[in-house]
Amino acid sequence: MSAVALPPVTLVPMRDEHLAEVMLIEQSVYEFPWTLRNFTDAIEVGYNCLVGYSPSTGALIGHAVLMQVVDEVHLLNLSIDVRFQKRGFGRSVLHRLYAEAITVGAVSMTLEVRPSNEAARHLYASERFAEVGRRRDYYPARGGREDALLLTRTLP
Repeated sequence: MSAVALPPVTLVPMRDEHLAEVMLIEQSVYEFPWTLRNFTDAIEVGYNCLVGYSPSTGALIGHAVLMQVVDEVHLLNLSIDVRFQKRGFGRSVLHRLYAEAITVGAVSMTLEVRPSNEAARHLYASERFAEVGRRRDYYPARGGREDALLLTRTLP
C-alpha cells in the first residue's frame, strides 16, 4: 500500500433513520443489491452495521455489515457511494473496519467477492487478503449464478 493519506471517515452504528440513504447507495452500486429486509434483519440480530460519513462534508459515503464468529469477523457487505469511489474512501472504511474487528477480539477478517468485481478484488488484494476458497453459484447473476471468491486476511 502507498503512503498516501487516506480520507478521514467517521463510522457510526446504522439505525433505522439511515436505511433510506443506505438503500439508495446499495441500489446504485449493485445490480443485485441487499434488500431493506437484509439490513433490518442484520440490525435486529446484532451484527455490527455501520455507516460512514465524511467529517469534512457530513455526507454519508457508504456502509458496512460485520458478523463476528468467535475470533473471526466476516465482512458481509461493504458499499461505497459511487460519488466517493476511486478516492480512497473504500480503503479508509476498510481500515476502520479492521480497528472495529480488533476491538471485539478478532484475529482475522473473511469476505466473499464476485470474480467479476475487479475493483473490489484489486482493493482486497492490495490489503493482503488471500483467496482461500470458492463458493460455487453463490451470487445471483444475469443468466444464472456467479461464484464467490472466499478471501481472508490476518488482522491488523
